[in-house]
Amino acid sequence: MSPLEGSNPSLSATQDGASPRRPSLAGMQLRYWVGMMVAAFGWGTGGLAVRAALEEGVGAWTVVALRIGIAAVAVAALLAAQRKLAKPSAMSVRVGLVMALFNLAIPYVLFTFAYDNASAGFVGLLSALIPLATAIFANAMLPAEPLTAAKITGLAVGFVGVGALLLSGDSGLASGGRPLLSIVLSVLSVASIGYAGVYAKKHSGEYDPTAITGIQFLVAGLLMFVTMLAIEGVPSGISGAGWAMLLYAALVSTVLPFTIFYRLVAHLQATTLSLIGYMVPVVALVGGVLVLSEQIQPGMVVGGILIAFGVVLTDRADRKAAAAAIPH
Repeated sequence: MSPLEGSNPSLSATQDGASPRRPSLAGMQLRYWVGMMVAAFGWGTGGLAVRAALEEGVGAWTVVALRIGIAAVAVAALLAAQRKLAKPSAMSVRVGLVMALFNLAIPYVLFTFAYDNASAGFVGLLSALIPLATAIFANAMLPAEPLTAAKITGLAVGFVGVGALLLSGDSGLASGGRPLLSIVLSVLSVASIGYAGVYAKKHSGEYDPTAITGIQFLVAGLLMFVTMLAIEGVPSGISGAGWAMLLYAALVSTVLPFTIFYRLVAHLQATTLSLIGYMVPVVALVGGVLVLSEQIQPGMVVGGILIAFGVVLTDRADRKAAAAAIPH
């Protein structure tokens, strides 16, 4: 059972015919918080699984293709079980294609190669920049969400944190690693995700969210599978541990958090959901140390604090703007 199953606050009748009872507010809030933590755990440990698969000798393109491909099969099965497979509208197809490319294919490829050049904790810190990238694209694409002085300050602080990571030369690995390449790949991935999120928001209400979920996984899976065959060929010689990491990355770090997140959207405010973004880097950082013996180096501490502070400043500015927009 998922942590959110049964969280619908609608009334339910008791077996003895007595008057229905509404679940307690505390109980529902607990389910939501558990759901948020499980989603953060799934996304945060995704990098650990990817790095472990790469260390098992699985090619980077194969990791991406099989991760998204397995996730696509699982998503299709879930939609079929829920009888939500239907002919999508033209707008759903359009948004789904954009999300397939910019929310899955591009960032998954870039992040995978980033993990091959730095620790999961290092890349996890950079993934925290997604809200900042979203604010930049929102300024350009959503007239109602312009950059304010507070947001610009948050952006500046966040990118100073990236600069601190770069100047430190730390990668979170005991030896080796190419932090500059990892930063470039991660920032491009963050920008891709930020654009996808704003594009979807710009067209919200014009498409079926269920339809674009299926479309983006199907299209991205097919695209990555063809790319894998062209570059690395048919997968062979993958160890049992390698397959276990691929299944974990696909199911626990992709399908599970996406599924939980979409359920949470119906019950929680966006500002509350944004807390997941604060949890993910912490999970990646701690998990990398405990599971993969990665290191928390001085540059990561300084850069991580600055990035987190920049995200907090931007998030607070968003919350104030949202509160000001509500009629009193």
